[in-house]
Amino acid sequence: MAPNHAQDRVYANATANLEAFWSTQAQNVYWHKQPHNTLQKSKKTLKSGSTHDHWSWFPGGEISTTYNCVDRHVNNGNGDNVAIYWDSPVAGSKEKFTYKQLLEEVETLAGVLREESVKKGDVVLIYMPMIPAALFAMLAIARLGAIHAVVFGGFAPTALAQRIEASRPKAIMTASCGIEGAKGPAGYKKMIEEAIERSSFKPYKTIIWQRHELRWDPVIKENGQRNWQRLAKSAKNRGLKADAVPVKSEDGLYIIYTSGTTGLPKGVVRSAGGHAVGLNFSIKYLFGIHGPGDVMFTASDVGWVVGHSYIVYAPLLIGAATVLFEGKPVGTPDAGTFWRIVEEYKVTTMFTAPTALRAIRRDDGENKYFEKRGQAGSLKSLRALFLAGERSEPSIVEMYQRLLQKHCADDAGVVDNWWSSESGSPISGIALSATAGENFATQQREKALPIKPGSAGKPMPGFDVRVVDDDGNEVKRGQMGNIVMAIPLAPSAFTTLWEDEERFYRSYLKRFNGKWVDTGDAGMIDKDGYISIMSRSDDILNVAAHRFSTGAIEQAITSHPDIAEAAVVGIPDQLKGHLPFAFVTLSTHEHSEAAVPDDVLFKEVQKLVREQIGAIASLGGMIQGKGMIPKTRSGKTLRRVLRELIENATHDQVDKEVVVPTTIEDKEAVEVARAKVKEYFRLKGKDLHRPAEARAKL
Repeated sequence: MAPNHAQDRVYANATANLEAFWSTQAQNVYWHKQPHNTLQKSKKTLKSGSTHDHWSWFPGGEISTTYNCVDRHVNNGNGDNVAIYWDSPVAGSKEKFTYKQLLEEVETLAGVLREESVKKGDVVLIYMPMIPAALFAMLAIARLGAIHAVVFGGFAPTALAQRIEASRPKAIMTASCGIEGAKGPAGYKKMIEEAIERSSFKPYKTIIWQRHELRWDPVIKENGQRNWQRLAKSAKNRGLKADAVPVKSEDGLYIIYTSGTTGLPKGVVRSAGGHAVGLNFSIKYLFGIHGPGDVMFTASDVGWVVGHSYIVYAPLLIGAATVLFEGKPVGTPDAGTFWRIVEEYKVTTMFTAPTALRAIRRDDGENKYFEKRGQAGSLKSLRALFLAGERSEPSIVEMYQRLLQKHCADDAGVVDNWWSSESGSPISGIALSATAGENFATQQREKALPIKPGSAGKPMPGFDVRVVDDDGNEVKRGQMGNIVMAIPLAPSAFTTLWEDEERFYRSYLKRFNGKWVDTGDAGMIDKDGYISIMSRSDDILNVAAHRFSTGAIEQAITSHPDIAEAAVVGIPDQLKGHLPFAFVTLSTHEHSEAAVPDDVLFKEVQKLVREQIGAIASLGGMIQGKGMIPKTRSGKTLRRVLRELIENATHDQVDKEVVVPTTIEDKEAVEVARAKVKEYFRLKGKDLHRPAEARAKL
């Protein structure tokens, strides 16, 4: 039976006619030199002797991403349209830049970088807060045909030094400080200088944007430090500009280092041609952004792949406006700041992480801020709220689905989507403008597919998603397994790691003998084709030979109205190997602050787990508390750290050091968790060594 919805039709067409589909999409960007074909497949032989399939998109083509993001809109008469709205409640500042103003800033800065010896193929590292200069830097580097490597502003010197060593940048572009929410300015000088000192590779230049809140003085010319504003002012006075330099389609546009929870970060390389074509397609097809007049607010950071793709490149490729936000979802000044931005800038599509919505729910459980603006009719521009970064629990999706349907645009909804640094754009989701995949010029909007709370939607064109067992054999629909993808991946995705083809093979292809690309995620595809991402593969719990995902158990726990967030890990058990163990953050103050929950709450949660998962998944224990679930800067829960604390405690070694990645958001959370674990084991530790059946009755 033929697919009857546009999203299903587009996916079927893109899968059956892969090259023809993407050849059509490639016509929607400007090529300095047209590609000689759409897709080229080959074999790569590694130094180790291993071989694997390789692919490249739009070979023979030459393209400038900056020209496509800026120049072409000015040349097409849209120079007076707003390109960037900057909103910084932490700095008390707001600015806006038209495409014409953006072009002036970028071509001047590119001229400055060229004078500072940056050329095509060089790497420039960016370590910046969320200010317009960060976007100018990315676009100016790309304008010269150079490669940028953006590192989250605020990363510790050790993490920064790793990235300097790995990418060997010609220069570092930074700022005098970042502003961490209500904490005030945090100077970057010490972090940059210490990172350079630690690194065996020394960049030639450090170019510093001076902020009013905290200056970086002195800027000493002899050690390569330069004052960004002075260089730009001098260039403008001399009329210094740089034209766009096209690069080969297969050439790198940027390197982004995966935040990772273990090991050294991997440098994902984004190819210029596939990136432009893939994002130009995805922002219209999936996100419903058609161009001038639309406003996208992505509440992320340019240090993450979400920021690269949907704060910077995708909105600018399509000629829309993007909101650059420097602040937090809560505390800058309150839990209503996101909805104020939607109202003020008439945001049409918003994109954030479940972590941010959990923080808002914790501070504003009754949604007073949203309701107030909604009742005033101020949120009618909003067509969708997109979520990604971690699995979105159904309770969050359902709550915001009700709010959007009540107060926002007709048919507005919540769209959970799944992707990674490696994919560059969503692998799955619910397309707002699915008809754009059939006729890119149309703005007709067939009603989107229905959402399924807990699911991340259906696969996007170019991503052939499968679920396999540990031997690489496909499993039946509805059965959980390893989520993999067939080669080639969509044009936005990576094809290698920066100067490390061996690691690319080991990390993504070797496990399944090159047949599948291993995503590292576990989940399932249901009978209707919806994908559910349940956990990372290494977060699967084996309980008495039954495999359970931490995500599924967390979903059951957070369906309790008094629980805002949960993180599930395994606790060793003599009889069953492991049992699920939960760390929970309460959404109400009706319960004790003690680490051990009261019997009523625990029994209610246990009942939910048994009803939704099964008795075999019954919890082996639960710790409650605030600020004890550690996360990376990109919002991923560090379950491995919690698991290590629990395992140490079962061996009476709760004070033993645990391995904490440099990407952690708040190290204090680890110590809060340690104290809670210590308190829990002191009060109930003797019970944790009972057989599972006896313990489950507690």
